[in-house]
Parts: sequence; C-alpha cells; structure tokens
Amino acid sequence: MHKLQQDKQLTLEQRQELDTALFKAREAQKIIEHYGQREIDHLIQAIAWSVANKQTFEKLSLMGVEESRLGDPVGRVNKRFKIKGILRDALRQKSVGIIEEIPEKGIVKYAKPIGIIGSIVPTTNPELTPSGTAIYGIKARNAIIYSPHPRSRKTTFETVRYMREALEREGAPADLLQCLQNVNIPMTKALMAEVDLVLATGGPDMVKSAYSSGTPAYGVGSGNSTMIIDETADIQEAAMNTRMSKTSDFGSGCSADGNLIIEESIYEKMLDQLQLEGGYLASEEEKALLKKAMWDEEGHRLPDTVAQAAPDLAKKAGFTISDDRKFIIVIGDEIGKEHFFSSEKLTTLLAVYRYTGFDQALEMMRAIYEVKGKGHSCGIYSFDDAHIHQLAMIAPVSRIMVRQPQSKANAGAFNNGMPMTSSLGCGSWGGNIISENVNLKHYMNTTWVSRPIQEDRPSDEELFGKFFDPELEK
Repeated sequence: MHKLQQDKQLTLEQRQELDTALFKAREAQKIIEHYGQREIDHLIQAIAWSVANKQTFEKLSLMGVEESRLGDPVGRVNKRFKIKGILRDALRQKSVGIIEEIPEKGIVKYAKPIGIIGSIVPTTNPELTPSGTAIYGIKARNAIIYSPHPRSRKTTFETVRYMREALEREGAPADLLQCLQNVNIPMTKALMAEVDLVLATGGPDMVKSAYSSGTPAYGVGSGNSTMIIDETADIQEAAMNTRMSKTSDFGSGCSADGNLIIEESIYEKMLDQLQLEGGYLASEEEKALLKKAMWDEEGHRLPDTVAQAAPDLAKKAGFTISDDRKFIIVIGDEIGKEHFFSSEKLTTLLAVYRYTGFDQALEMMRAIYEVKGKGHSCGIYSFDDAHIHQLAMIAPVSRIMVRQPQSKANAGAFNNGMPMTSSLGCGSWGGNIISENVNLKHYMNTTWVSRPIQEDRPSDEELFGKFFDPELEK
C-alpha cells in the first residue's frame, strides 16, 4: 500500500510515533553497526539475562497469561530454555566481518546488518518472541521495532523495557529496541512497509499482510502437528512425550501435537497409556459437544476455547471432567476439511487415528496436511529406520521429530541439533519463503568476495554424458 494511503488510516499521533521510532532506530543502528564481535556478544548476553533470569521470566510469563487469558503460567515459564538456546546458538556464530571462508572455491563471506527489523509479536508468546528476536537481531547489528498483539501488549512493553534498560547499563543505545504504543492493524501495516525486514510471527492474515507490504519478510505457517506411532515404538515414551507436547502452555503453540496415527496392534495399549498420562477419553456425545464449542459451522476456530486447561475446555463444551485430567482425547473418524477434528486444535485436545500397514499411515498423514498444517511439522515414534526414511521422503513438512515431544523439540532443544528459535518457516507448502527455523543467518545480509581459482571446467563428455554428440559440435 502506498504511504499516502497508509497515512489516511493512521491518526496523527500514530504517524508521529511511528516516524519517531523509525528515526531513533536508524540513529541507534548506525552506532552499533561499527561494534566489534566481542562488544556485540557482550550486549546479547546482557539483554538475554535481563529477561531470562528466573525471577523476571516468571513475572513476565504470569503477566502474559493473565493479560491474554491464554495458556498456562507453568508451561509458559518453561519456555525460558528457548532464550538460553537462542543465546547459545548466537554466541557460537560470527556476525561481524568475515563469517566464513571456502578456500577451495576462493570464497570469503562477510556479514552486514540489515538495518531495522519490524517484529510482529504473537499473543501466545509476548515475552519469548521479543527476547529471541532481540538476541538474533542485535547479534546481527540491527535495530528492532516491535508491534505487540493488542491482547498482550502490556507484557511485550514490559519485556522490551527490561531489555532497553540492559542496553543502557552497558552503554549502548536503548532505542535499538522499541515497542509501538498506539498499535493497531493500520499501524502495523505502516511499520511493515517502512522497515528493512519483517518477521511476522502471527496468524495467516498478518503473515499475508507482511508478504504484501513491499518489504522482505519471513513469515510462518499454520501448524497441525501429526505423529505416527508404529509397532516398534516405546509406548510409555510416546505417551509421555505426547502429554508434554499437548499440555505445554495448554496447547497454544502451533507445534503442539494435534493428531496421533497409531498402528493397530498397539492402538489400545497406547490409548490406555495416554490415559495414564492424564488424558480423558471423550465419549461420542462429548465429542459432539467439543466440536460445537471449538468450531463454527464453517470450521472456523472459535477463540474462547483456545489454550484452555482440559477441565475448562470440557466445561466450555458443556460437560465435566476431573481436575487431574491434563488433556482430552477424541477418536478420529474420517479426515478432511469437513471433519474438523483433523484440523489444528490450539488447545488441550488430541485426535487419535488407527492404521493398518505403514502405507496407510502415510496416506492418513498426507490427508491431514491437506486439511491444515502443510509445511510445518510432523513426527514419528519408531525404531524402524525404513519407516523414518519413508516418512521423510514424502511428508510435506519442513521438520520431522523422531521420538521427541514436538512442541519442545522442533524449534530447537538442548538434545537435538535444530536451530533454536521461536519462528518456524514452513516453505512454499505453508506460503513461506524458507523451510527452516528462522535463526541468525536470516537476520543479516552477506557479502560474497570471490577470488580466482584453478579452472573448474568439466569436459562436454562429462557434462552431457551419453547425450553428447561430437558431430553436432563441429
């Protein structure tokens, strides 16, 4: 949208706030653009500690849950490990000067800042997303302007305030990190149009706006995490990890397990084990009540049942379960857009499906992703490498977790090699430009310096193989 058209949708106060934030960000970014690697690493340690120390993150997590009325304070606090992991990954990489050399190709790569990043903050992570973005953003010598979600803006303001104070204490400009105050959709769109890069962690409409802003953007896709559990699985491990993934922050994350596809011979045992882990198996009548409470007639997800504790979700649906139940299980029947339980849940509800023969499991997996979540994540509980390979060959997703709780693993964990992040690219499947975990390399520009090397020119015979005809070269 043209700036003149955008300005018509902003109040004078909003236009002045945005212009001031952009000016301050440019001036602050110019200062750290000349910092050395040691200075930059010192800064990201300072801002990470300012929000990731236990007392502060517990306060921010509780504030975020109370303000948004979404999620679980305990689960939210446990996300603190992501900040530590992002800091770990950032400290182990270079972001100033030469960052990579490939002598055999005569290539040397230099890191350059992008400038100003516009970060769109989701209501489900008002403290984690700003923290992770600040670590990677400042590591790459950028400034960041945050657009908080209206439902959790106070938590984002407070998170940014802690980090700004940390910057000031270390003698760096606080305006490297700013949070818009009078934010709404028109102001967020204006921000996206005027920064140098957009990080859009939010709903599909916001991601679409980011891509149409005219500014380079990284977006994320919808999730509908699906796990295949084959006959070789450790049932106790699979059930425990499912409970951990499904209940983390009351299932608010798009990585939370939504569907289990279970091999017939272990199906009943797995159902029993899920109930031992705190699952409640809903009856057909209760399933119908849940469907009515969670979706409208056209299949649009209703917000008042998102990220609810299992007893509260049941109550909203019109039935009662005991307070010790951690998640609700429904028996999946058919899969398709008209069968809403095969879509994304975003709460403490899990659908289970039975399969016979691994080919059927793969067919069911693909059908689920045609409903929603293509490009995001899936997983498998198996010790059969052939099954894992088959899944990896055909699954239309960017990441597959093997024997791991999806919502605690796919964005990076201390016991896997995935880059730590709070933003998950979903490739062209999910309408995104990258199919990676958004990490440090996505926050910087790179200059390639090329020197001459010994000529690397295969013969025509090598290049064209059996198709080469020397007579046609005469």
